[in-house]
Amino acid sequence: MASKEKKLPEKQDDSSLKNEFIRRFKANPFIFIGTIVILVIVIVAFVFVPAIVPETQGAIDLTFGYYNKTPISYVQGNYFWEVQRSLAQQYQSNLDESNYQFVLYQIWRQAFEMAVVQAGMLDEMKRAGYTAPEDVVNREVAMLPQFQENGRFSAAKYRQMDNTSKLTLWRQVQDSITAQLYLSDITGLKSPSQEAAFVSSMASPERRFDFVSFPISSYPDSEIAAYIQANPRLFRVTHLSRISVTSGEREARQILASIQDGTTTFEDAARANSQDALAENGGDMGIRMAYELVSDITDESVREGIINLARGSFSDVIRLSENTWAFFRAEEEPRQADTADAAVMAKVRNYLMGYERGRAEDWLLAEARKFTADVRESGFDSAAANRVMEKKSFGPLPVNYGSAALFPAVPSASEIPELSSAATNENFWTIGFSTPLNTPSEPVVLGDYVVVLYPLEETVQDSEDSGFIEMYFPYWLTSSAEQTINSHFINSGKLDDKFWDVFQYIWNTN
Repeated sequence: MASKEKKLPEKQDDSSLKNEFIRRFKANPFIFIGTIVILVIVIVAFVFVPAIVPETQGAIDLTFGYYNKTPISYVQGNYFWEVQRSLAQQYQSNLDESNYQFVLYQIWRQAFEMAVVQAGMLDEMKRAGYTAPEDVVNREVAMLPQFQENGRFSAAKYRQMDNTSKLTLWRQVQDSITAQLYLSDITGLKSPSQEAAFVSSMASPERRFDFVSFPISSYPDSEIAAYIQANPRLFRVTHLSRISVTSGEREARQILASIQDGTTTFEDAARANSQDALAENGGDMGIRMAYELVSDITDESVREGIINLARGSFSDVIRLSENTWAFFRAEEEPRQADTADAAVMAKVRNYLMGYERGRAEDWLLAEARKFTADVRESGFDSAAANRVMEKKSFGPLPVNYGSAALFPAVPSASEIPELSSAATNENFWTIGFSTPLNTPSEPVVLGDYVVVLYPLEETVQDSEDSGFIEMYFPYWLTSSAEQTINSHFINSGKLDDKFWDVFQYIWNTN
């Protein structure tokens, strides 16, 4: 029995699987193609080979979710059960004390997702009005290995099965045929005869690059201070407390009156009557800047009056929303932002990054253009060294928008963080492959960085490499179609995914 204190594996990010796909293809593409072919055969086998008829039915309802209200249940002998069992057998040799928790999670999750995909395919075919013909189902049942004797169908073996089991088996085979037809229709679509040649031509040319980056975090404090000085009203500092109620304006006014006549204190009234998250702290809102009050107090004239309250004075009761009324007390006199205060500067920086990010990007673009001017005078390496900037390199790679597994891709974020958003950035590809060799590029904004590329060399793929890609293209197309199908059903709004909760239950009760 497993301990109830065992730690569950954390939910995984499936993007790592895609990265592994690309890495393995690049490392040994011929072997990897064989792996994909075997994987496809295994998937087809799961679809075609029906589950063994359940011998016993457990008392526990292991329903891991629903697809379009159809339960995705783990029942002995059904598709989910058969896939989970097969995966467990495959991974058995890989289990050890250090990884068994994670491997078991992966087995169950993969089996669940395959069951979801099958349920989705059956749902699509049902809505299309398709039902596998009886004679086709009967023929497939007759070919099942458990009914064979000396290479032929044995009626005697078939009669040994009880009628309930026969009906269950027949329906499983019918579902398998239906799902396989859906899968083969999608993955078997013919591509234009010249498509493979066209795609293989996209592997060339390849370019290798050096680059430097200007992080958005390097936007200087001097620019932040200048922005504060240019917008003093926006960053005025105030310290307020608030009491808000949802029971009506009249009650809010009664509470305010009780505070003003000394019947109760502001803090006690807030704890007893305020209906917001500030009540526990006696209504204290803490230090706020003027811009932080805009979302709560939308009327500018009312907001200005509250910001400019003298210490200890109260605002009138105002309406914050359709059902909320509030009044404020000033805890301090309002003051201008102090640019020598690190906390103030950090708050204004966050504001700029959230609402005026383009200002920081423009400044960095200007700095990057100064760098490119230096490059033209002294060379890339010297210009980088003079500015104490780290030079990084990547490539060779072709124009591979979206990191298709057929071609070398932009390094991952873990390898080169500056390029984390490059794969789907059109400017990056356009500028990178239109800039002349040994010439600094126009600066490119990539996420939290402004990057200057420096193309070093360009090579053209030889016919052997392009021929290999053309040969591999059909396998890639099929694999891509299958991934698209899986993603379509797993991410469908029709899926009610309860896997994590049910898996936790299984883990903690075994």
